[in-house]
Amino acid sequence: MIERYDETEHSLDTTGLEPIAEALLSPAETVELILCDDAHIRELNRIHRGIDRPTDVLSFPLHSEVPGLPLGSVVISCDRVDAMARELGHSPEEELALLFIHGLLHLRGYDHENDHGEMRAKEEDLIRRFNLPESLIVRTEK
Repeated sequence: MIERYDETEHSLDTTGLEPIAEALLSPAETVELILCDDAHIRELNRIHRGIDRPTDVLSFPLHSEVPGLPLGSVVISCDRVDAMARELGHSPEEELALLFIHGLLHLRGYDHENDHGEMRAKEEDLIRRFNLPESLIVRTEK
């Protein structure tokens, strides 16, 4: 299940994210989805990664054994969603789904910067399954 927090005035439809969450979460698990603007995600990126610029998606796992707590938070910049969707010629909802998959895989412990292609393979499998455009990892590798 997704607990959604929208800090923006964007009107993104997030209903398409539920099947993705169901594919990656157990029935008892939840994830927070925080939609924000570039200014907010830039600040989070600066504080948590030491990178002073906006990014598209950040993941914050919650390492806890307490039942009922979310797996973690996926933070997505709606400004980046709109810009990338326009640039790549697909819908904002498709871009949102790509970023959500990417963030949720990070919450699941995948790390494309340190693995041997496991995250890329899982992401591509989900992208095919949900009929989405090219993955975030593939785009950044070009």
